[in-house]
Amino acid sequence: MKITSVAAALLEPWPWVLIKVRTDEGLVGIGEAYHGAGVHNIAVDPRLTERALIGQDPRNVDKLFRDMKNSMSASGFYQGAVMSAISGIEMALWDITGQALGTPIWQLLGGAFRDQIRVYNDCNEGDNADDPLSWAAKAKQVEARGFDAIKFDIDPRPTQRDRYNRTIRNTDIAFFVDVVTAIREALDPDTDLAIDAHWRYAPADILKVAYAFEKLDLLWLEDPIPPENIAALREVKVATRTPICTGENLYTRHGFRELVEQQAADIISPDLAKAGGLAEGKRIADLADSYYIPLAPHNICSPIGTMASCHVCAATPNFHVLEFHHLDNELWNSLTVERDLIQNGRIDLPRGPGLGVHLDEGVARAATKQDVGGFYA
Repeated sequence: MKITSVAAALLEPWPWVLIKVRTDEGLVGIGEAYHGAGVHNIAVDPRLTERALIGQDPRNVDKLFRDMKNSMSASGFYQGAVMSAISGIEMALWDITGQALGTPIWQLLGGAFRDQIRVYNDCNEGDNADDPLSWAAKAKQVEARGFDAIKFDIDPRPTQRDRYNRTIRNTDIAFFVDVVTAIREALDPDTDLAIDAHWRYAPADILKVAYAFEKLDLLWLEDPIPPENIAALREVKVATRTPICTGENLYTRHGFRELVEQQAADIISPDLAKAGGLAEGKRIADLADSYYIPLAPHNICSPIGTMASCHVCAATPNFHVLEFHHLDNELWNSLTVERDLIQNGRIDLPRGPGLGVHLDEGVARAATKQDVGGFYA
């Protein structure tokens, strides 16, 4: 079996990047790359496809992953848009391999530890962003739809904070505490609540918030400070009993090595659509597991990337919970032939060969902003 072509489609209004890999035996694999400027074009760039993929056996997934990195060695292959494109292609290669062998991807990754994948819903904010009770009402609405894990963002109100110095004014700290307390008190005690700080704050300031959160038994406080300083993050982590989660902006196991070895986070959150794909995601999980750190993948993908991530979540003993962003998004709900993938906050483990779900070509074509390489050929 040989690879004959690679194609990509950029969708709208959500800028999901879908990847197709075709073979001379008629098998077609599909994956998803994390969106970003030019990712769909990088996925079909001859420096990547012709050097590393065309004419090769798609079942040699790990070899091709390394070949793709080497072929783009002059283009920052360990991070950014290039690694996102490689990640989406790698998913498609696993889809082909599973189809060829008649088995789901999770079986190829070592087998399943669980039959369902727990997901948490990212809720953004309440209908009235200035009213903590509105946030609490939003949380209750989502919980009532079967989710027992929920996340909200705490972001600065522009009139209250200098956006450059990473500090938080006392009024904002009080507001954050009031909001999260209202949400926590509204939810069932067994419904997990996570809070995302989006890398905005200095350690001393976000610790004021983290200390106040300690009595609320949060699932985690995510990305409390900018991501590039592991030593500073470790200081935050050891200073508070509020669990700290981070990792969505790190690439490959090498990017996670210092974070894990320094035990600078309680939970790690790689995004498999840009961190290196499925096998690399499993390697990252295994590295974390050696330090007893749970895995909670970041995920803003369409159902293609979401289901691909589920295979790693199933095959990973230290999996905790998977992110989901698109409640009531009709495009997300209709993009695959298989519908209603999330039931009561869980995704059933796919049992079919390869990815286990199939793109609805008509829905995808109608939502496509740009087709490169003949995605619908």
